Amino acid sequence: MRVLICDDLSPKAVEVFGQYGIVPEICLGMDEDTLVEKAADADALIVRSATRITRRVIESAAKLKVVGRAGVGVDNVDCAAATEAGVVVMNTPTGNTTTTGELAIALMVSLARHIPRADREVRAGIWKKKALTGAQLTGKTFGVVGLGRIGRVVAERGVGLAMNVVAYDPYFSSAESSPVPGVKLVELDELLAMSDFVTLHVPLMDATRGLISKERIAAMKPGARLINAARGGLVDEPAVAEALESGHLAGAAFDVLSEEPPPPGHPLLGRDDVVLTPHIGASSTEAQVQVALDIAHQIARFLLEGRADNAINAPAVSAGDLAFLGPYLNLAERMGSFLAQRCKGPVRKLEVTYLGELEGRDVRAVSLALLAGALSHGTDSGVNFVNAPALAEERGLRLLEGHESDAGAYQSQIKVRASTKGGEESYLVAGTVFGKRPRFIRVDDLHLDFPPEGHVLVTSHDDVPGVVGRIGTLLGESGVNIRRIELGKARRNRDDQKAGAVGYLAIDADPGTELLGRIADLDFMREVSLVRLGEATPVSGDRS
Repeated sequence: MRVLICDDLSPKAVEVFGQYGIVPEICLGMDEDTLVEKAADADALIVRSATRITRRVIESAAKLKVVGRAGVGVDNVDCAAATEAGVVVMNTPTGNTTTTGELAIALMVSLARHIPRADREVRAGIWKKKALTGAQLTGKTFGVVGLGRIGRVVAERGVGLAMNVVAYDPYFSSAESSPVPGVKLVELDELLAMSDFVTLHVPLMDATRGLISKERIAAMKPGARLINAARGGLVDEPAVAEALESGHLAGAAFDVLSEEPPPPGHPLLGRDDVVLTPHIGASSTEAQVQVALDIAHQIARFLLEGRADNAINAPAVSAGDLAFLGPYLNLAERMGSFLAQRCKGPVRKLEVTYLGELEGRDVRAVSLALLAGALSHGTDSGVNFVNAPALAEERGLRLLEGHESDAGAYQSQIKVRASTKGGEESYLVAGTVFGKRPRFIRVDDLHLDFPPEGHVLVTSHDDVPGVVGRIGTLLGESGVNIRRIELGKARRNRDDQKAGAVGYLAIDADPGTELLGRIADLDFMREVSLVRLGEATPVSGDRS
């Protein structure tokens, strides 16, 4: 049994493997070509954040059973490719929670009191106290974006500092009670407008990339300070530099950047009103040891016992079952993601029906994929197959399962209806798998054939001539290509005064807020939204 440790890991991990009779091989600093060669006969790969486990690596590793990430984020692992190949992906979601949360607080304090600058100046023989007048934390409004594990640690610490803590999380309505005592839930725009300090604790994905945009920075409270110890790419960094230069923002602190390390000339380098650290959120002695211990135990138990703790893409199912269910896992995850983004409020009920050849299968894994997809937007909790049920219960999300033998014209079909609190909103999507690739075959009353991937414009508009041409013109003028279009009649309700239609446009890039606004302003448009789904998944051969 060959276990390959690809990134620097605490030596205690080796000791743990020894307890199970496994001797891991340590190979650090590999490029993709070397990794492909080394992983060819590996049963398990273990990484932190430096090594990327690409589709090429996975497809070339014929014996690979599991990839372990010592940490939370799995941005560096192609989870879709792993799922298709029947390879389990695991992380360690709790090992660095406290450490990362504490760093966010440390960055806030450093920013408020100019501590890095003060240290530099004293060492340089400069003693100018007046220029280092800072801000008191007590009584200030502290805005926490994201109330997952880390966000909750930060919010609790903020309450302990006698700050007025407000929080935004898309899975909690502002009208609901906060899961953290002493913290008030608000909408994101309200949080930005009222907060003296704003800290980010959300994952990086399509829905959160560029979350703190130039427009949102402009909407922040004048003199506010911004902290990002979550993921690079959440913030428009040049826009932050502009806001600092104009005086609109008083300071910023980043442990993560869009490009790491930052290139020379990065707009945040060299500014005294910015605190920068080299992605050390998880870099405490305690956290480093804990994630190493966690992943070593998890990998050993999986290889020896088949136990899949903290699996991102599968519960405890056999590799054979996972190979069959893999495409359906991808389909279900994207169905959940689609429905969560379509609903304006938090999803409270998912009703899933398995039809055709799925009827007699153990589809618990597929249901968990559906849950994980629905829960994954706007959380830093590291949603996976293990914790999805607990998170669903915590957020008041119910999952109901049904089975039917007749899948109509298809061999199999998954049908899901999502509802918000009190059934105020309800959306339906049905899907199937063609050649291992997921397809949506119905959305509400519209029957279609649509690959759920990339960026999708969802429109509700008057049923009049010229709709596609005018939308296409706006997109084309901005260099955004349309890959696929599905149009149909909209479902009617009592308030409709004239016939309506719906459209699903697969586009090659994120159109941005400004372009979306121009599309929304078209005279025939009733509503337009952008849904971000997973990357395209090329068909790969069967895996033995």
